[in-house]
Formats: sequence, structure tokens, C-alpha cells
Amino acid sequence: MIDLICLCFIIIGIILLILGNIHIRKNKCTINKGNIKGSNFAVLIPARDESLVIEKLLVSLKNQTVDLNMRDVYVIVETKEDKTVEICQQYDATVVIRTTKRQRKGYALDETLKQIKKEYDLYFIFDADNVLDRNYFKEMLKTYQEGYDIGVGYRNCKNGNDNVIAACSSLTFSMINTLGNDFRNKYNANAIVSGTGFYIKGNWIKKWHGYPFYSLTEDYELSLYSVLHNMTTYYNDQAIFYDEQPTKYKQTVKQRTRWIKGYFEARKKYIPLIAKTMNPKDENYGSKYSTCLGVRAYIYLIIGVICYIIKTLILLFVNIDNKDITTVLSFLIGIILIVYLIMMIVTIIMLKKEKLDLNKKTKIKTIFYNPIYLTTYINCALRALFKKNVPWDKIEHKVNKK
Repeated sequence: MIDLICLCFIIIGIILLILGNIHIRKNKCTINKGNIKGSNFAVLIPARDESLVIEKLLVSLKNQTVDLNMRDVYVIVETKEDKTVEICQQYDATVVIRTTKRQRKGYALDETLKQIKKEYDLYFIFDADNVLDRNYFKEMLKTYQEGYDIGVGYRNCKNGNDNVIAACSSLTFSMINTLGNDFRNKYNANAIVSGTGFYIKGNWIKKWHGYPFYSLTEDYELSLYSVLHNMTTYYNDQAIFYDEQPTKYKQTVKQRTRWIKGYFEARKKYIPLIAKTMNPKDENYGSKYSTCLGVRAYIYLIIGVICYIIKTLILLFVNIDNKDITTVLSFLIGIILIVYLIMMIVTIIMLKKEKLDLNKKTKIKTIFYNPIYLTTYINCALRALFKKNVPWDKIEHKVNKK
């Protein structure tokens, strides 16, 4: 009976994956190429206490192949005493001192946009630890000229070779982009915005009178909003920027727990609204269907496998004196090894497809460690589900190579 339940979970998960794939392929969302203005853009950078890394980003902004007025770069801090201010002044960037102390990136962006008097055709959003490839804006402006409301860049890793934890953390975004957004591009389905390194058209900012996304994962909240309102999005893997990843396991647990908590909070708000608008005749129906499914298919698959492993462990203890214990134990180890090997293969595929700056030694370590790193998402998910309040903890950044 338990075997049948486990099998049902796995079959349901596989069916949901297939259905999501089928509906995405049927997406017929069209791009509005009319009314494209110039390319007058602003850059927004939340940068509280980021004096160690902000200069690298400012230098990469000045070195772009597209001309950028540094006064259109808005660096957001909380106090005049922040050492970040002096560095920004050296590069003629505009410093915005916040007047409210509500934490979370969404609040900082909203407050800044309401202070800016000048109107722009599009707004780029970065973290202070980002560094841009010289052609980042050149590539992104091509996406803007195509008419897309949101453009998402390719997130590379600044410090992936520091240790295997940083490398595996960077692969999280690779899975979102290469396995998800790259596929969605083919059918004009909505891309998932993850972190920073993206732009939003100015007409949407004007409509919102700011930035109305304040959850723990304001990027994913924006993604859901874009699906609900049929905003057009594009993942541009030629627009490369670099991001610093945590190097300590405890940091990744805090970070991922916050992501998962924010993921479910945002879905609780938007999925009922998206579900109400779903119509098979809607040109963006595939995006809406896939978004409503979310990670449900993977959850069913994980539950099925875990239930089977738990059942086998119980059987081991119940039949501790039974001669068949060796057979049962071998079967359990076999199941675990199969799952581990599947995740290793997925990791190898990711590393082959990706342009991440990882050396050969780090890649080999990542192939073996990433399956273990992925299983720790279960721990993070349980923390997110059972903790009522997940605080926004600042990840400390440092000076590094890029």
C-alpha cells in the first residue's frame, strides 16, 4: 500500500512536469514593438554599508561600451556616514539617503523612485556586489529595442572558485536561467526574475509611482506580477554580469530559507489572482499555467522518494533479525545512489551548458558536492515553513577578483 502511495506521488510529479512543458510550448504571447522611445536609462543600486565592493561596480559602469551619465546612477544608502558615500562621490554617482528605515530591497527602491524627479525610458537594478561585462548595456538595449517590458541578464559568478559552496550556490541561478528562462524564451513565456541584473521599462515605473514589491523575494514577486499583467520579458544570456556568492554553508541556509519563505508568501498573494485570469484563449496562458504549477511537480517527486526511503528504513528496523535485511538495505542504498547519480548528471549538463567562470578542479568538486547541496534545500524548506518570521539578514560582501 505504501509502495503504491509513493509511486502515485512520483507519477503525479512526472505528469505535472509534462503538462507544464506542453502548455509553455503553446504560449503565443506577442511583443509590442511600437512606441519604443530612446534609451535614456537610470541605474538603481541599493548599497547599505557596501564600501568594500561598490567601487568595482562603479568602475564597470564607467567602462561600458555604451555611454552612461554617472549622475543617472543612483546609489541608495541609509546614512551620510556610510563610507559608500565618499566612494560614489568620487565617481560622480548620485547618492540617495533614505529617510525611512524599513528593511528589504523593495522599500529602498520604492523610496528612491519616488524621490527621482527625472523620467527615464528604462530602469536597471543591481546589487552593490555586481560587476558588469563591458557589453552588458549594449546587449540589454537590444532587448529593450525589441519591445520587452523586462530584460533579465546572465548572472555569472565572481567568486565561484573560492570554494565548492560558492560554486554550487551559483548553479542555483543557472538552473533558473538555463533550464528555465532559456526554454521560456523560445515561446515568449514569462522569464523568472532572480536577484538583480535586470531592467524594467519606464512606463511601468510611472504607472506604479514607485516600486510596489516589498516581499522577502521582491524579484519573484515582480515575476508573478509580470505573469498576471501579461508583461513581456526576455532572458538575454549575452548581457553578462557577475555576482558574489556566499562561501559559508550557514549563510546559504539563511539565504535560501528567506528565498523559500518569500516564494510562498508571494505565491499566496498572486496565484489566486493569476488563476482567476486563466483562459485557454489567452496568448499568455502557458505562462500562467506553468506559474500556477510552480515547483509542485518537484515537491511530489521528492515526497514520493522520501516516503519510499522512510518506508524502507522502518522495514529495516522491524525486521532487524530477518535474513532479508541485507537485501532491503542494498535496495535502499541503490535507490539513494540512483537519485545521487541523476543529480550528478544534471550538474554535469549544467556545467557544460553554462559560461560560469569555474576552473576544472572546482567543476569536478561541484559535480560530486552539488547533489548533496541540492538535498539541503529540504532543510531550508522545512525551516521556511515552520518559522513564522524569517528576518532579512544582510550577506556580508568582500573585495574580490572581478
